Amino acid sequence: MIFHQKPITFVGQVHLKVKELQRSIAFYEKVMGFQVLEQTDSSASFTADGKTVLLTIEQPENVIPKQGRTTGLYHFAILLPERSDLAKIVQHFLKIGLHFGSSDHLVSEALYLSDPDGNGIEVYRDRQPSEWEWKNGEVKMTVDPLNLEDLLSGLEQETWNGLPAGTVMGHIHLHVADLKKAEDFYLNGLGFEVVCRYGHQATFISDGKYHHHIALNTWNGVGAPTPPENSVGLDSYTLILSDKEKVDKIVTQLEKLGASVTKEHDSYVTTDPSGNKIILKV
Repeated sequence: MIFHQKPITFVGQVHLKVKELQRSIAFYEKVMGFQVLEQTDSSASFTADGKTVLLTIEQPENVIPKQGRTTGLYHFAILLPERSDLAKIVQHFLKIGLHFGSSDHLVSEALYLSDPDGNGIEVYRDRQPSEWEWKNGEVKMTVDPLNLEDLLSGLEQETWNGLPAGTVMGHIHLHVADLKKAEDFYLNGLGFEVVCRYGHQATFISDGKYHHHIALNTWNGVGAPTPPENSVGLDSYTLILSDKEKVDKIVTQLEKLGASVTKEHDSYVTTDPSGNKIILKV
């Protein structure tokens, strides 16, 4: 978990909009294994360790279903501490009859699914960084089949106890309207660096040589519109920065690019060129 602590800049929390709050609470508790930390009539916050919020959901007024071919969330990714944790959640998904996809990315082993509103979710575990293959500053990632048989071998039938306390928000993958504009914002504004490119359609970026803290793609179409404010999907995500100096530096860089930055309480709020809202926090 060295890529999700100081001095690295990483995604700490994701805030989603959902259509039916109670349905989503049931899903994130029973299927995903989160614990509810706080709840109101229109929102709920989830944790894995009983104190750190990783995910917040809210039901906006006059909410409409997720809109296709727009910018916003492709998936958020929950990072588990151990390979055995991934095996246990696979066992749990199979037991409850949940349909999910899977993939071996060389740097990680991953599962893919969606919540009841179609918000994309990845659950994964990282291989040791010493096993990652780097060439000319780029990390090698593939989309190979995941060896589920090997993953589950040696795992006894265990009682599902939810997400382990060491679970973190591993990364976020976003639909953007223009890759070049998005890269300018994330690299020159937020200070990330490119670690992998997938043709001219997707860019993977990180801080501190992680395989990616953020991915950007144009798979919903170049020039895809921003979804309506009251539609299901991504409300915002939070970037955790190591100190106030780093925040000040990034705010200056963003303003230099012409991005809007607003101070709210103990954090700053900005929006990428595709309308994805970001909260900057120490």
